[in-house]
Amino acid sequence: MENYFDVTFTLQQVNAISNLGLAHMGDGVYELMCRTYLCAAGDHTVKNLHKDTVNLVKAPTQAAFADKILPFLTEEERDFFRRGKNAHTHAAPKSASRAEYAKATGLETLFGALYLLGRRQRLNELFAMMMKEDD
Repeated sequence: MENYFDVTFTLQQVNAISNLGLAHMGDGVYELMCRTYLCAAGDHTVKNLHKDTVNLVKAPTQAAFADKILPFLTEEERDFFRRGKNAHTHAAPKSASRAEYAKATGLETLFGALYLLGRRQRLNELFAMMMKEDD
């Protein structure tokens, strides 16, 4: 049986997945990381866990996080981000501009690609950068 918590695709396999397919995967990876981050803090009620998760996964927040990590991405990571950012999505949610939604899709595409490539350490590094409070 395949271990779906610990997969490692080749670069060729990841590149064969559509931009929005990678974003779909990355959406789940990113949300799971956000939920884990909030649970690890240990000071949230269930109601606040949900509210805080929603705040972290909404497109404007993801877009701001993308801006925060973009300078630190490798060329390959920037390529994955661009693939998602330039994907033809049909509509942005009311709570986000088209530009924010495009950046959020780019971030999710990057996270999906890194997850499928088995690059968990890099995912954690980028996520930690995003969660770090600016001084």
